[in-house]
Amino acid sequence: MKRAIIIGATSGIGLEVARIWAARGWRLGIAGRREETLLRFQASYPAGQVEVQPLDVTADDAPQRLDELIARLGGMDVFFLSSGIGAQNPDLRPDVELQTAATNVGGFIRLTTAAFNYFRSNGGGHIAVISSIAGTQGLGAAPAYSATKRFQNTYIDALDQLARMQKLPIRFTDIRPGFVATDLLKGGRYPMLMQAPRVAAAIVRAVDRRKRVAVIDGRYCVLVFFWRLIPRWLWVRLPVKNR
Repeated sequence: MKRAIIIGATSGIGLEVARIWAARGWRLGIAGRREETLLRFQASYPAGQVEVQPLDVTADDAPQRLDELIARLGGMDVFFLSSGIGAQNPDLRPDVELQTAATNVGGFIRLTTAAFNYFRSNGGGHIAVISSIAGTQGLGAAPAYSATKRFQNTYIDALDQLARMQKLPIRFTDIRPGFVATDLLKGGRYPMLMQAPRVAAAIVRAVDRRKRVAVIDGRYCVLVFFWRLIPRWLWVRLPVKNR
């Protein structure tokens, strides 16, 4: 029976992935800021299948809380990070930019390094993270969000190289969805909007197949392919926005 830790399991994609793995009979450790939501999820499954842990990725004690959750679960085979924030910020409010960086960079480093170090000391495992296609090019309407997603892509590349340099059996999956109907995208109009259960099913397949990078879905694979071909001088002149 596999054991998975899910960070950001209180809503959206993280919650839907948790439902799929729980239905498979996996033992889960779920973490997030809303403890009451975690407890409701736990109560839906047999006693002992789901462990819960209140956790804020921006807090200094997040790695310690992760270690406590792993201990209660009896170990960890898969680490899945689904915690992130983002907002359009064309007015370039510093508080929005800094809060986005605190979660998507600081929190990301805090938890992925904790998972990496656990797997390094315990025979390996699988680290899967949700980044975004937004890391493909800088988005003027959401500067910090797109920049932090590019950071996440590069950081996972670096950890993958580090694991290989140190001959560690740690696998990585960088999941890059397009627009998903979650709380993150409330209040805007987005093309090709996907539903969280469908995206979660695609994520689970990518983890099962040990895909290194998974762009979700096929339409966004085509979009990203052509997006990368746009030269910088042209890209910065395009008025990209969703409203």
